[in-house]
Amino acid sequence: MANWRLKELRGNKRRTFLKLMGACGAAYGLERSKLLNFLADEGGHGLAEAATNSGNRALAVTCGNGVYAWFQQLWPIVAVADASVANPGGYGATASYLYNAGHNYMDGYTGTKVVSASERPFFYSPDAPWFDHVNGQPLPGKQMTAFMAGNDETHTEFPESAAIVSGNASLAATVASIQAQQTSALVPVIGIDPVRYGGAQGAPDVVTAPSADGIVDLFNTAASQATLSLAEDQALFESYYNSLIKLRRAANRSSWQRELDVAKGAARLMGENFAAQLTPTTEDLDFYQIGALLGESSLTGAQISGLEAFGKTLITVAKAFKLNLSNSAIVGLSPGPTSEQTFTDPHDTGDSNANRDRGRMVSRYLGLILDAFYADLATTPDPEATEMTLDQSTVFFAWGDTPHTPLQLNNWPDATPDDSNWIYCMGQGHLKEGWYGSMDMNGNVAGWDPKTGMDDPNRPATANATAAGAAVAYAVSRGDMNKVSEYYVGDPIDGVIV
Repeated sequence: MANWRLKELRGNKRRTFLKLMGACGAAYGLERSKLLNFLADEGGHGLAEAATNSGNRALAVTCGNGVYAWFQQLWPIVAVADASVANPGGYGATASYLYNAGHNYMDGYTGTKVVSASERPFFYSPDAPWFDHVNGQPLPGKQMTAFMAGNDETHTEFPESAAIVSGNASLAATVASIQAQQTSALVPVIGIDPVRYGGAQGAPDVVTAPSADGIVDLFNTAASQATLSLAEDQALFESYYNSLIKLRRAANRSSWQRELDVAKGAARLMGENFAAQLTPTTEDLDFYQIGALLGESSLTGAQISGLEAFGKTLITVAKAFKLNLSNSAIVGLSPGPTSEQTFTDPHDTGDSNANRDRGRMVSRYLGLILDAFYADLATTPDPEATEMTLDQSTVFFAWGDTPHTPLQLNNWPDATPDDSNWIYCMGQGHLKEGWYGSMDMNGNVAGWDPKTGMDDPNRPATANATAAGAAVAYAVSRGDMNKVSEYYVGDPIDGVIV
């Protein structure tokens, strides 16, 4: 028999209930389908439908203080990559791309340029993730897109100009707001310091942690707070209590105590389970290449520690996604100061052959870690969209303060031509592949027309920021422009979406 109190749940109370049920279901080891059947029986089909996610999950990587430079070694400006391939002796003189035939640890392999159906090219370096380097094609659904967007914000820890959807909506908060409309995730959006979230209408609060280890503590605390807060409404508390008991029965776990102290016991139980399930194992570290990374004698301590922290964080984020504890993770790639110039602000990368060699190893491990994250996600159906695996339902995007100039590697300068910046996105097939906007070897920068996707030399990169943010939000919404239009009011973006 349906519980009339659950049928009447609306607004925040319904969202809070679904978050708690999702967390408890994970703690009890209850399959997602059984949880949805339970919700339909107890609160009607409307409640069960509200527990399904309306959008993709997201890994957002924010890169302050110069560390964003490493991403252009995975996905370089096309003209720069072309020049590097054609000019093996071009290091430091004209090109920042590290993989050319003259200096290449991969036996002359210099990456692959792919031209999309919309005739927009994109260049994948030898270490680019989600790419079939044998056949020269992106993995299905994993095509990359880059948008000229925002401006150079050199030595800014919290870059913002390339990650906005409107004047009052940051990209990270917009993504979280779209995801949170229909979800049972306990903590819809988590931030791994250093991050700045921003705001957007209807966005849930971001909960931050300092590291991968901090994520475990974060969920212990979040589970406890969510459970303890239920006592504020005694009538609803009774419904929660009865639902927890029925969840125990549905999970067929006879070992649970029959008398369950919901206010404290369930939170403690969830915390203990999550601690075990969120902590990286030795097998995880090997899968993400962390063990090999720690043995790389050619890398500096800062390079190793920065990549190690990033890899461990992604391991725990993957586990949180698998348990449906969160939909969105905002990860700061490096919290280091700009005085550290081998990883955080890698000015020394082109200053010697040894520095270039270790620079190639940094981009290699960055690509390996990102590859491992999506391979890890591929092992598990999305708890809120079981028709696809998590690697198919997680959008990636990255932005930073400055990518460093693509045109010179010696003392790798911060300043970019025309004060330009850009944002990368792997949009799960919802975005057209390619670079939107361009830069040539003379430093001439063109923006792009959102309606057509074509270059527009009269439009600076700053003028494309909101359209680029809207395109990323569109990918997260799974192609629902109506949802994006709640935050974005600019030109149509038909030229870049699928």
